[in-house]
Amino acid sequence: MVYLFQTDSNPVVLQKTIDHLKIALTNNKPIFGICMGNLLLGLASGAQTYKLKYGHRSHNQPVQMVGTNRCFITSQNHGYTVDIDLVAGDWEPLFVNNNDGTCEGIKHKVKPIFSAQFHPEATSGPTDTEFLFDDFLAMIKK
Repeated sequence: MVYLFQTDSNPVVLQKTIDHLKIALTNNKPIFGICMGNLLLGLASGAQTYKLKYGHRSHNQPVQMVGTNRCFITSQNHGYTVDIDLVAGDWEPLFVNNNDGTCEGIKHKVKPIFSAQFHPEATSGPTDTEFLFDDFLAMIKK
């Protein structure tokens, strides 16, 4: 069965997928969530999501990697975000939107698990965030 969701679909309706992710998080296997995958990973990790007033929709959204001065121009099309104030415990924000300070990605502090709300496979930068795929592949090879 195939489920199609619009970019403004509320991720909490995917409870079965969230439950599967909670089980997957108990393992030490690499996970890389993109867009809706970031939202679902946030919910599975215990955070919450909320609807943005206008959403992020363009090929020129600046995001900053937390703890660095690295800023990337990203492609985005989403209406929800992970509540950055509720990313806690073994989780921490990975990217923050420079326009409004919302969460653009999370990572586990110990396990090889991370996510991006933006689309690193898109070419808005043109390849600014391609390194995320290299990082994920390196995690798989370990």
